[in-house]
Amino acid sequence: MADIEGAVDSDDITRQTSENGEDDAVINLELGQLDLTSQDDYFLDEVDVHIQENLEDELVQEALKTGVDLRQYSRQIQRELYGVENSSIHDYIKESENIASLHYQIASCDSLLERMEQMLSSFQNDLRSISTEIQTLQEQSMSMNIKLKNRQSVRSELSQFVDEMVVSDYLIRHICETNVVERAFIECLHELAHKINFLKEQMFRDTLACDDVKEVIEKLRLKAVSKCRDFLLGKIYQFRKPMTNYQVPQDKLLRYRYFNEFLMSNHRQVATEVRDVYLETMSKIYYSYFRGYITKLLKLPIETVAEKEDLMGTEDTTRRDILNIRNRSAIFSLGHRVCVLTTELNDPIIVPHTANKADKKHSLENIFRSVQFALADNCCREYQFVVDFFNAGGSRAQDLFTSILGKTLHLYLKYTDMYLDGCYDGVGVLLCLHLAYRYQEMMEKKNIPCLEKYWNSLLATIWPKFAHIMELNIQSIRDIDPQKVNNIDIRPHYVARRYTDFCQAILTINEFHADEKAKKLIGQLQMEVENLILRMAAEFQHRKEQLIFLINNYDHMMTINFDRFSEDESPHEGFQQTLNARIQEFVEEILQPTFGGMMAFVKETENAAEHGNKLHVDERRIKSLIQSFNAEWKKAIDNIDHDVMQSFTNFKNGTAILQAVLTQLIQYYHRFQKILNQSPFKNLPCRNEIINIHNIMVEIKKHKTSL
Repeated sequence: MADIEGAVDSDDITRQTSENGEDDAVINLELGQLDLTSQDDYFLDEVDVHIQENLEDELVQEALKTGVDLRQYSRQIQRELYGVENSSIHDYIKESENIASLHYQIASCDSLLERMEQMLSSFQNDLRSISTEIQTLQEQSMSMNIKLKNRQSVRSELSQFVDEMVVSDYLIRHICETNVVERAFIECLHELAHKINFLKEQMFRDTLACDDVKEVIEKLRLKAVSKCRDFLLGKIYQFRKPMTNYQVPQDKLLRYRYFNEFLMSNHRQVATEVRDVYLETMSKIYYSYFRGYITKLLKLPIETVAEKEDLMGTEDTTRRDILNIRNRSAIFSLGHRVCVLTTELNDPIIVPHTANKADKKHSLENIFRSVQFALADNCCREYQFVVDFFNAGGSRAQDLFTSILGKTLHLYLKYTDMYLDGCYDGVGVLLCLHLAYRYQEMMEKKNIPCLEKYWNSLLATIWPKFAHIMELNIQSIRDIDPQKVNNIDIRPHYVARRYTDFCQAILTINEFHADEKAKKLIGQLQMEVENLILRMAAEFQHRKEQLIFLINNYDHMMTINFDRFSEDESPHEGFQQTLNARIQEFVEEILQPTFGGMMAFVKETENAAEHGNKLHVDERRIKSLIQSFNAEWKKAIDNIDHDVMQSFTNFKNGTAILQAVLTQLIQYYHRFQKILNQSPFKNLPCRNEIINIHNIMVEIKKHKTSL
């Protein structure tokens, strides 16, 4: 407070108050030390800058604009500043005690903060020391953790090694004393197999502990091998008992197939012995079973469909003997025999003693289906057993299967060749061929390839038989001499009927499995049949009968369904074109007797007009044609109707031909009228006798209605 007062007392400023109330201030300046020349040049530059800034001030600019005296204005401002300064000093003087108190408080706080700073510094040092200790503890903990993991790893490895190496009393007791079918023995056998493999691995590493257990494990191995061998051979020997269903022991063997795996891993000689005994036993069983089955089936009464002389070209005569009456028309038709490829494909096999009691004849394809289905079913089961029990696959499984069923398959091929050698039933042989195709596809879907070679060999055996039968039929048609055939009539020839039935049967069977070779044989057969039909037609004296014969035969052959053929290969289009041409020729031929004169006149006149020749008017001829037509047209239409319907065996075809004939008649008559309505015929008096074409059409409609 004293300092402030001294500062105020030493002030050089004295204030005087004038009478008009204005304060005049006298400022004593010591200018002795003011040396303007000693200032640097830059001072003047700064002055200029400040002057410029002041001039830009808004208040200064406003004062300059209003014309205020700057000296007076400066003094006024100076006085105001002095007043504000004195007021401020008085305020400080009034608050001097508070300022002093604030000064003491600040000093106290500064001291307190200094002590706190010292405390915090000490605390920071302590924390730094604790952090170092924590880091040291962390390093020690990591080291201890690594040691613990290492010890646990060693303990785990050592514990596992000891467990796998040590042979327990429990294991020894069950391997030596427990029955092989019990679960405890099987579990111990798995454990023993694991210990044997582990021992081999450790012996390879020269582990010393192996010497302690090697002898014990070897004895247990031999004991287990002996028990597994005895069990498996005992089950296999059960197959050899008479009247035994070998599938039951096979199922038991599959339940204990691990015994064979154990033998294959731990005693190859014993495993080979078991395998050889099984292969030999099953080979004999299958061979004996299927040989007996085939022999018994062949003793059943078999339905003989065709014999050597029952060929397509053999004359259609019914041989009536006291003991045998047989119709060749059934030889070449399919009928219900196709069911063997559809609904009866997977039916149960024929049981010989049951079939004998039924006193029923069996067809070739039914016997064949039963034999092949029995073989396919047993082979599928046996192949799956070999794959599962012997853990075999690929070529090894195929070799094992061949060892078991090779003789049986060879026997089947031999019997098939013998059975079909004297067979002339083409439909039956083709059904057998397609049965082999179906069973081959069935096994392919099951992914069982064991019989692939057998099916190929079987197909190679059957196909030549079918081809030979087809060649015999083709040759029989080629050998027919039309001049030696008795009673040729206009109905479809028996060769055409047989060809139609046989082709339809082949095409129906081929729908299950397309066979290009069969299509080629059908083409050869078709060619010979067409040639025969033409040669047969030539035996008729009249062209009309020839045409009726050809139309009936081609129409009958048109009933064959050639949908399985491609458009280029199908003979249907050729048959249709030939049939249409023959029908058109027949239409002209049947109209010729009654309306031949009119038809010739129309053709001659139209031909002459077309070539620009002069038309010759023969009134007499024209009058004769008109009168003849008027007298005979109704009766002629009735005769044509009767003749056509009696000539063609196919009613639908006959009606179509009759319609074509009547339509052609209307067209000829219309052309005839058209010619007479033109020059130079339109002035003929006989034109008045022409019957109106509408009357003829009304009469023709009556015949259409009856159709």
